[in-house]
Amino acid sequence: MAAFCAFSSLSTPPSSLTGASFFSRLNPSSHHRTVKFRLNCSYAEAGVRDDSGSATIDVVADVKSERVVVLGGSGFVGSAICKAAVSKGIEVISLSRLSGRPTYPGSWVDQVTWLPGDVFYANWDEVLVGATAVVSTLGGFGSEEQMQRINGEANVVAVNAAKDYGIPKFVLISVHDYNLPSFLLSSGYFTGKRKAESEVLSKYPRSGVVLRPGFIYGKRRVDGYEIPLDVIGEPLERFLRAVENFTKPLSSLPASDLILAPPVSVDDVALAVINALTDDDFFGIFTIEQIKEAATKVRV
Repeated sequence: MAAFCAFSSLSTPPSSLTGASFFSRLNPSSHHRTVKFRLNCSYAEAGVRDDSGSATIDVVADVKSERVVVLGGSGFVGSAICKAAVSKGIEVISLSRLSGRPTYPGSWVDQVTWLPGDVFYANWDEVLVGATAVVSTLGGFGSEEQMQRINGEANVVAVNAAKDYGIPKFVLISVHDYNLPSFLLSSGYFTGKRKAESEVLSKYPRSGVVLRPGFIYGKRRVDGYEIPLDVIGEPLERFLRAVENFTKPLSSLPASDLILAPPVSVDDVALAVINALTDDDFFGIFTIEQIKEAATKVRV
């Protein structure tokens, strides 16, 4: 007896089936998409005509997909991460203090869910439902108190919320470990960032990711105007790469990496985040060069 099987095209199941699955959900935070396909099988003895009208079997299966929440998604780095994630088929939720859909060009903007909100007052039940990862781009300059709050406390709140909701991965965009004098490193900007890093690595020792870029360049939009940071950053990156063998002996000089630390493209930072989201073995602290290496793996 021979068996013949054919598959029909995939389709979304009716609402009555969206919660059903042959597989149990082991992690309540995991995001699944339920798909339905039709299997047509018929059996015939040799020399007997096949019965084309045989019954079909509906098969429903849960397929896990990535769903990332980007904190500060409407900003310079955050928007690049959202765009890269959409291009890789990842569902994206952005939480930002700037309300509404941003004015960035491109159809990818329409594929992101833009939520207004502040991490200190966020409705995490709404923001984190079904998420598989959280990426934080929170940070900024200001008074000591402001920098401690946005670079440190805001990220600590986000890390703990993600952990409490069972989100399996957290990615933090931090800052390069500059060899500055201690009185500069004790500012709220750097101490806040390091406090956030400690929280990520403490709560997510086997899946937390800390990216430490230096100067990030690209086309930055501020109040509707585009600032082409790549005009400076891109040639500087190429130049520093070309003279790297000559400048290495200078790297031990105090504050030397303010000049010698190579800039990083915002697209490289975004692609490194994608690597972190899709590779379970990608965790820990990543330097400028490691960020670029991670981006290269995703780009190819």
